[in-house]
Amino acid sequence: MKKLVLLLFLFAGSLCKAQETTDQFSVNFLIPSAEYEFSVGEKSSIDLLAGVGFAYRKVFDESDYGIFFQTMAQYRYYYNFRKRMEKGKNVSNNSGNYIAAVGIFTPGESIIGDLDMVSYSGLVGPAWGLQRVYGGNFKLNLNLGVGYGFNEYETYVAPFAGIQLGFKLGGK
Repeated sequence: MKKLVLLLFLFAGSLCKAQETTDQFSVNFLIPSAEYEFSVGEKSSIDLLAGVGFAYRKVFDESDYGIFFQTMAQYRYYYNFRKRMEKGKNVSNNSGNYIAAVGIFTPGESIIGDLDMVSYSGLVGPAWGLQRVYGGNFKLNLNLGVGYGFNEYETYVAPFAGIQLGFKLGGK
């Protein structure tokens, strides 16, 4: 009887594991960065990214752009693992859709471009995203949102978009 109960727990645990988020490290090549995502719950994770980011601003007839160093943190809640599994779609390596709370911090001046920045800027807000890992390692991530931006002189509301194309390192 004890063996049967133990087998049931192991089987139930393996079913739950199929829906849990997994820890993963990846490098992105579209806009160079390194990213680490780790589980904090059955369907949630924290995603940390350090690299470069692109900013564009248009005010009246004047437009500026810049490439900056940036860090980003996201709390992600994956809401469609079960539905993807029922359709026979991949959910491994956190392949699913999510809603997120996003924080972005950019210190200093632009590396490339003419967008005049102050000594720092930040943005916090909600986002919707999707992440897919193909062939075990090729990773696509897209997130869209709107946030509350700030720097040492002003606050503002701005849309943001993020896309990462890269490779998951290690694991299956």
